[in-house]
Amino acid sequence: MIFTGFPRMVGLSFFPRLCQLTIIGQDIKHMEGLESCPLLQELWVVECHLTEISGLQGCPQLQKLYLYDNKICEIKNLDSQINVEVLWLNNNCITQIQGLSTLQNLKELNLADNCIEQIGHSLDPNVSLQNLNLSGNKISSFKELAPLARLPHLKELALNDPTSTPDPVCLLWNYATHVLYHMPALQRLDMYDISSKQVKEAAEVTVIKKMMYYNMRVHTAQRHLAETRLNLLEKKKTLSRLPEEHIRTLDHNLKNLERELCKKSTSMLKDGIPHAVEYSTNRSDPTTDTSCDLTMEQKIQRKIEVLRERLVLWTRRLDEFEAWYERSLAKATSMMECNIQFLLMELESVGNIRLEEGCDTDSWFTSCQELMLSRFSSSDYKPHSITGIKISRVIRIQNSALRLRFDEKLKTVLAREESVNFYENYRRRLEHLFYIADPEKTDEKEELLCILEEGFKSAKEYKASGREEAVPLSNSLIVAEQPRIDYVFHQAQQDPSTDPTDTIPFRQGHVILSKVFLGHSAPIREGETIERGKYPRESSVYLNVDTKQRTSVKRLSSSPETPTASECSPRRRHWFVFDHELILPEYVIYFEYITEEPDLPAPLHHYTDKCDQPSRDTILDGDTLSMEPVLKPQPKLLSLDEKILLSVAGANVLSQITVLNLHSNSLSKMKEISRLTALRHLTISFNEFTCLDDISHMPNLEFLDVSYNRLVTLEGLRGLGQLKQLDVRWNKLTNAKEDTAVLRKHTPGLLKLDTRHNPWSRPDTIRMTILGRLSTLTHLDGVLVTEEEAAEAVRIAAGSKINRASLLAYSRTDRERPRSLSLLSTAQLLCRLSPAPWGLSQDLEPDWTAKITALSLDNQRISKLINLNTLVNLRWASFNDNIISKVEGLECCLKLEELSLNNNNINTLNGLPKLPYLNKLSVNGNKLSSVEASVLDQLPNMSFLSMENNYITSLHGIQRARSLLELYIGNNQISTSRDIYYLKGLTSLIILDLYGNPLLERLENYRIYVVFHLPSLKALDGFAVEVTECESAKDMFGGRLTADMVGEKLGHSNYCDITYLTLQSCFIRMVDLSPSEMFVNLQSVNLDHNNLTSFSGLIYLPNIKALCLNYNHIESILPRQKTHLTNRQMLHSKVHSSGYGKQNLSRGNRDAEATGSLEPLMGSLEVLHLSHNGISNMANLQLSRLTNLKALFLRGNDISQVEGLEGLHQLRHLVLDRNRIKALAENSFISQNVLLELHLAENRIRELNHLYPLMELRVLYIGMNKLQDIMELEKLEILPSLTELSLVGNPVARNSLHRPTVVLHLPQLQVLDGVTVTLEERTRAELLSADGSQCTQCPGAFPPAGEINLPGVFPIMPHTAPLRGMNVSGLQNFVHGHDNLPSNVDEAHPHYMYNYKKHKHSNAARSYQTDTAFRHIRRTGGHLPASGVPFQNREQDNRFPNDGKPPPE
Repeated sequence: MIFTGFPRMVGLSFFPRLCQLTIIGQDIKHMEGLESCPLLQELWVVECHLTEISGLQGCPQLQKLYLYDNKICEIKNLDSQINVEVLWLNNNCITQIQGLSTLQNLKELNLADNCIEQIGHSLDPNVSLQNLNLSGNKISSFKELAPLARLPHLKELALNDPTSTPDPVCLLWNYATHVLYHMPALQRLDMYDISSKQVKEAAEVTVIKKMMYYNMRVHTAQRHLAETRLNLLEKKKTLSRLPEEHIRTLDHNLKNLERELCKKSTSMLKDGIPHAVEYSTNRSDPTTDTSCDLTMEQKIQRKIEVLRERLVLWTRRLDEFEAWYERSLAKATSMMECNIQFLLMELESVGNIRLEEGCDTDSWFTSCQELMLSRFSSSDYKPHSITGIKISRVIRIQNSALRLRFDEKLKTVLAREESVNFYENYRRRLEHLFYIADPEKTDEKEELLCILEEGFKSAKEYKASGREEAVPLSNSLIVAEQPRIDYVFHQAQQDPSTDPTDTIPFRQGHVILSKVFLGHSAPIREGETIERGKYPRESSVYLNVDTKQRTSVKRLSSSPETPTASECSPRRRHWFVFDHELILPEYVIYFEYITEEPDLPAPLHHYTDKCDQPSRDTILDGDTLSMEPVLKPQPKLLSLDEKILLSVAGANVLSQITVLNLHSNSLSKMKEISRLTALRHLTISFNEFTCLDDISHMPNLEFLDVSYNRLVTLEGLRGLGQLKQLDVRWNKLTNAKEDTAVLRKHTPGLLKLDTRHNPWSRPDTIRMTILGRLSTLTHLDGVLVTEEEAAEAVRIAAGSKINRASLLAYSRTDRERPRSLSLLSTAQLLCRLSPAPWGLSQDLEPDWTAKITALSLDNQRISKLINLNTLVNLRWASFNDNIISKVEGLECCLKLEELSLNNNNINTLNGLPKLPYLNKLSVNGNKLSSVEASVLDQLPNMSFLSMENNYITSLHGIQRARSLLELYIGNNQISTSRDIYYLKGLTSLIILDLYGNPLLERLENYRIYVVFHLPSLKALDGFAVEVTECESAKDMFGGRLTADMVGEKLGHSNYCDITYLTLQSCFIRMVDLSPSEMFVNLQSVNLDHNNLTSFSGLIYLPNIKALCLNYNHIESILPRQKTHLTNRQMLHSKVHSSGYGKQNLSRGNRDAEATGSLEPLMGSLEVLHLSHNGISNMANLQLSRLTNLKALFLRGNDISQVEGLEGLHQLRHLVLDRNRIKALAENSFISQNVLLELHLAENRIRELNHLYPLMELRVLYIGMNKLQDIMELEKLEILPSLTELSLVGNPVARNSLHRPTVVLHLPQLQVLDGVTVTLEERTRAELLSADGSQCTQCPGAFPPAGEINLPGVFPIMPHTAPLRGMNVSGLQNFVHGHDNLPSNVDEAHPHYMYNYKKHKHSNAARSYQTDTAFRHIRRTGGHLPASGVPFQNREQDNRFPNDGKPPPE
């Protein structure tokens, strides 16, 4: 049915079976007559003029209701429509969501284009809601969207419908990310399909990263508080030192006098004079004349009274310091909590609120500082001696929502203005004004957080709180500060705990600096209240303030003063702004007033003056101690026996002793004391006792004073059933739980207990802990125990065990963690957000504990984890701030995902069962000393670990936590760089906090060192890792060989056991093996294929014998200093000479002289490999400094001249193959008198000159050169010891015509070109020479082979040995454990390569043997088979490990 053409709804009674009714575009203001349509299921009343929802009570079957495009202001009268599934109220005037609690079947709700600002919990009952449209409203905060996450079936959400204007919240950053994270079940958002799994996973990852980042920031803030606490504690200890010394001295003298008085009283009793002696009370004067000196007793009494007065004074001073410490710590804690609230606000806004702290380098920080100074006048504070103001902190507020709201409102205001001049000059009406909350009417912290997040309250809200109907602001600091100053002074007068000597209790404060659009303003009319209705055209009103009008000056000054010009200036105004949306908070400025006195509370002033004169109190103490009588010091007792006991007590037998005073001795044991069964009073103060094992089974003991000792425990006290009073002051007791357990068991009648001045582990809870366990006490620490206090302590003690009541109160059964951006643990969050699922009196199911998923038992004084066996589904547990000492009792909680045990007494994690699902473990503030690998092995999925504020000395074992993403282990005792290597296996680690460990101070360049070794880190010690830090780390530590790197590669740090080291292809460019004494046994090092340019730190290794540096970039032993060369010099250094035989002798001599004068290095080095390093100048290497070198390999370089060997007098093997050598200079081998083997193959040599110094040379490989003239070979006659020569590949040896000549001129030669010179060949050469010409032969004597034997190098082949192959790879194989690379094989056998591939021998047998030997060399990596080596009797040098053999695998 379509209803049209009527101004009222009439005639519906004729349609009792009506199911659908549609009314469009009518002038209907009220719905009526619908009671006649009980079967109505769908109703449309749209585009009419409805002002309210009414008349639906008679339509119980209504399922669809469309009331859009009307003038409805309130949702009401829908309580009976429980079947409604669709409700459209869009385009009305609704400001608040309400009246929908009974519509539990509602599936679709359209509230678009209304004036709704808040959602709140109004939709929580609508659990069936699937489609919700809130577009075109005024929702501007993410916090308002969070409640929508409670709608389990919500599939579609619209806040930015194309047919409506977007809500302000849609314009914020990360809007979609926030919605997707909190409502993962959504399928459509603002008409977009978001059902894709990838989209939701991306949002999830983004939020998790943000939560990790802000969790790190919160840890940093808490760490700063811990540092502040330590600093305050140190300062308190420093200040307390003097009072404690005075108290100790005074108390010592007091107890001396009491002992003397006790002796006199005992003496009087022995003489038969009745005299009641009370140990701790004053004595009455005797009235009879006795041998006891009554005058002396009176003097003692008088001095005792004065001493007690002085003790009261110093004790009060200590209390003042303690109160100052507590106040300072409370302020620091409040600031830390405020900072954490700031961080949480940033997190919950997903980046739309940023609170940035400024510094001196920020221009806006300077601007705020200058503004504050310009609006401060010292004359306003003159009565308080305030001379200035100090800006301690400035926070810039960046709130996107408030900025959008301010800009939009300002645009609207300007659009309404008709005046063109007003629009063009509106900037002049923008002002920066101060706001300071009135603490008398509001909570300062709460209001600050509210303003930062939501802006200022509306004028109506201010009026409702009893203030003006406007936002109060000021351009003057004193005007804004006045309410706070008045309140603080009032509180100081009312609060007895406030320091009465502090004249400036308002010293620290903060102010909110806001940008304000004042618009049309007017002065406040006299006698009128500040209300919007009385100033309809003005946006703001103001009041000019001068000295006479300010009540502050009346309070601050007792005498009238003439106001200054600045004080009377009309620019000093108190502003009242009516529209809170025209106020934009921009800065929070923390400041402190500067005074003429030091910034310390009055009680501390007496102890900060560094003057040489003693204080008045010290003088008074001296006068007191010098009062008569001054007792003589008594000899100290070191031990006790029966004789000494009787002497001290003045008794004849032990059973007579009832009072014993052993004060001020050096006793630490007193085994005889238990024999005094009649003893009632015992004083052993000022001794050396650490325990009380000897005080046991003394049934009559009533008083025990053990103050001023070194007690660490009360364990040992036994059988003291009559003990009434116990004094344990000034000891070292820490564990209240264990000590009170001893007293409860063995001193059941204890009435008075004094435990003050002990380092208790939790001093804030010590009193209630003791009272809860010792119910008989009447006095504790000198204070009377009230009945209420005792009852409360017993109640707390009863709740310190995990029982049924605690489980019911602190457990939850939620199956999922709330979709909240809170950083609380899941257990804490659930207990805060969700109600308890059962009441204490409710009947419970038998398996009710199996439903528990979360348990939060923080701060319950729990000592053991018991009664948790039935919590088989427990997933989140928190036991913070208890006194748990062992992690036991969780064996059945195998589904745990989060476990928090902060601030307990745990010293080991052994006992923690295998928890495969645990991903978060927090054990801050315990007594852990190590990271237990066996425990971490049982937590395979742990991604978060926090172990701050413990006593951990090493990170060994942390590598077992392979899934770790976040590690917080600050404020421990980690001190070595080795611990960083334990973290290298944690490839997923992105957040690390080591702050507060000694490592930070001891390790140079700590931060970039850690960044280098842990490249996956995103944040370190609370700060993000910057790209520049990564680059600096690579530059500084990239390629640096350190002891830690060696330990990492070898898997251990027993550096003294290392004899050989191989680190090939590790990109090493620097060696820093310090201290070198750790590598005292290292003899062989192989660093082939790295990036070294010098020997670097290798020169400091004390016993290095073999060094392999092939395939590096070695330029010199030590790093060469950079010199500035001209372009011509650079050209000459790069271009090699093209002439033959040309030599720059002067340069060689100059270099020789330079290196010869240098100090020798590496005196133990014998074998050095420098092949393939691109070396072009041997002199620059400074090889002459290696004076003990015996073997040198320089193959495959760019050397053009042999030089720089002048200091190598011990050199026996020299390899210079594959270089650019063209000629040999006169000084090339000037010092090589013992050289045995020389390799010069594959060079460019044409002449064999200057070989005369090589008198001991036996092997010369000079193949593959440019020798053309056979006359050059005759020059080898000067080598009398030469037994082996290779000329293969030279032009002169091309047709083998050189052999007769060489054999003839070198009679001692045994092998030529790899072929043995036989007697037959030598005879033939002689015959040919005799036939051809007359020759003179110079016979040479051959020394026996094997006389000179270098370790690792094969001896020279004996003359009679058959040829099996020749090998110099023994030199290269000397480096233990080094597998020779193929290049090394080629290096060792260049003549074989040529001989095998090019040269054809006429002797088939010898050719076959050579071929076989060479093939075996190539196959085995350079080692000849044992059966084929003709040098089996060679000697070995036992100075080299393993006899030169490779080490075992």
